[in-house]
Amino acid sequence: MALGDAILACLTERPMTGYELAKTFDASIGFFWKADHQQIYRELTRLRDRGHIQGREVVQSGKPNKLVYTLTQEGRAALRHWAARPSVPPSIKDDLLVRLYALDSVDIEPLRADLMARLEQHRDRCSRYERILNKRFPQGTASPADMGKLLGLRMGVRHERAVVEWCEEALDALPAGASRTNAVSIQDGQRENNG
Repeated sequence: MALGDAILACLTERPMTGYELAKTFDASIGFFWKADHQQIYRELTRLRDRGHIQGREVVQSGKPNKLVYTLTQEGRAALRHWAARPSVPPSIKDDLLVRLYALDSVDIEPLRADLMARLEQHRDRCSRYERILNKRFPQGTASPADMGKLLGLRMGVRHERAVVEWCEEALDALPAGASRTNAVSIQDGQRENNG
């Protein structure tokens, strides 16, 4: 997925300024596709140059004029073409997992601190997704136009819950105060000290 495809997907909702688009991106697609505001503005220029979007200047009194972007027919066609291609499963690049791989050669306390921080981040994100889900879809149903948003939020909640459980499991397996080789075995929910 390219950033341009994500921007085109956002613009299917309504015409937006670059600022509105960046805010919408942060509060929706940004949960699973990260981009900073400068990247979004650069991509808007590229999409306009390709004819996928058009900008209409809106004159404002007392403040600078603004550009409101809309999808063109070419942009809708490009979005449909991109959406018809098979998706590529994401790859994981996580330095914490690499440090855990080398557990016998690293200090456990910094790993435990990192895991505790991750645990809180994922708990917070899970709570955030649940609040959005309950506010936007209180009945747990959606119109056909919003079904993708509902499914994406449900996936986000499930993912965050799974990561929270994994962080808790990892913290239990890495005893506090241990140096490098004091590992704990996890088997069928039973923990036993290996050394």
